[in-house]
Amino acid sequence: MREIPLKEQSIVLIGFMGVGKTTIGQAVAKKLYRDFIDIDEEIERRFGMPPKEIFAKYGEAVFRQHEKEIISEICHKKLKVISLGGGAFLQKEVQDVCLATTTIFFLDLSWDSWKDRISLLIDSRPVLQGKNMEEIKQLFDDRQPIYGQHHSRVVTDNQEIEEIADYIADSLKLAWELYA
Repeated sequence: MREIPLKEQSIVLIGFMGVGKTTIGQAVAKKLYRDFIDIDEEIERRFGMPPKEIFAKYGEAVFRQHEKEIISEICHKKLKVISLGGGAFLQKEVQDVCLATTTIFFLDLSWDSWKDRISLLIDSRPVLQGKNMEEIKQLFDDRQPIYGQHHSRVVTDNQEIEEIADYIADSLKLAWELYA
């Protein structure tokens, strides 16, 4: 397979659930005139049910398998901005395909900032169901090293969506100029 030129590579946003990958991804896509794809929404569209129901009816393993297949397919497309679900990047195959075919931005939000959002997230995230704050903090901490596999890290604490999207778009444009 021919390598995708840097400027045409899709951009992937990774990070813990609820850090703003979808919202920031939509803003970045708009700034770069690209299509935005939320992997969870794509899975829901193809499955005909939300991830929470897929988890309940078929289990996490089935969900992760479909997630992996869809990510692999979409990462090979050019000029997309892709938001991965918080747990997608835990799969080695997903890390490998993203690193090989896309430019990955890790949206890094501190635990203190993240836990302020928990009330907005708890009902819609199957992975959080039935967990106490200590268990959720453990999950948060356990996932941080996995998100270390990226091309660029963006600290999002106390930043507005537009500021983060501008930073990502500007850094991409600079990289494209430098490596063209």
